[in-house]
Amino acid sequence: MKTIHILFAVLTGTLLACNKKEPDFLYEDNMLAVTVKGYNGSEESLEVKLDTFHVTQADPGKFDATKGCIIPFSQSTVNLSITEKGTGKVVMNKALKKEDSPATFEFFYFNGQMNKMPEIPAFEEGKIKISYMFNPTVTHYTEPVDIVLGKYYFTPKVFEEIARIKNVKPNEFSAPVSIPTFSTTGQTYNGQPTPVLFLVYVYKAGTNEFYTAGSAYTWHATSTTAPKPAASAASSRIYIFEEAPAGNSMRFVKKLEL
Repeated sequence: MKTIHILFAVLTGTLLACNKKEPDFLYEDNMLAVTVKGYNGSEESLEVKLDTFHVTQADPGKFDATKGCIIPFSQSTVNLSITEKGTGKVVMNKALKKEDSPATFEFFYFNGQMNKMPEIPAFEEGKIKISYMFNPTVTHYTEPVDIVLGKYYFTPKVFEEIARIKNVKPNEFSAPVSIPTFSTTGQTYNGQPTPVLFLVYVYKAGTNEFYTAGSAYTWHATSTTAPKPAASAASSRIYIFEEAPAGNSMRFVKKLEL
């Protein structure tokens, strides 16, 4: 199991003057401590500055940096800026005062948007724990969906719901769901031996109707599934997935796994 732990950074004593014109910045009362941490799920590096001074470069992946900044007496605030290094796109600008210290900014950056950092469910033996973000990049579906985890019995071609994450808004992280691990071999349905698949369906919220119903796209019973881990092993995952149709049959592709 691969789990990413986002930890609080410890202030290492690195201090900088936020204005080079002010040489007298040896007053602890004017110090601002800033922590920036989270996960960069984009392909762009993020440049973090306090005024014109470099705090960190958040490359794709997890990041966690803390800086101490002395605010000169001639200033009341310093500006925390986060930009995409390659494009110059401004992700965040925020004025900070010494009263804001210690200031912590934790976020998840993906598809050009800043989101709240998702919490990876705690690992537990015998359990599969999952949270999702669904990006309907082709259909541009805007209504909430239910993400349903279940078993598909090849004989007699039946999908059996195990758990449901209700009212998941597109492009937002869902609440986590937890189900027991299970074997996909040696299973029976109504006393008849049958292979079993672990599948994840996406329904219109509050229904058992695929969200693609009424669109140009069809749903394949076994090939159209959201990403998921192995059914027989305990795990804790966050998945971001988006649409990737094969012709007019809906398919999904995993964009990121945490």
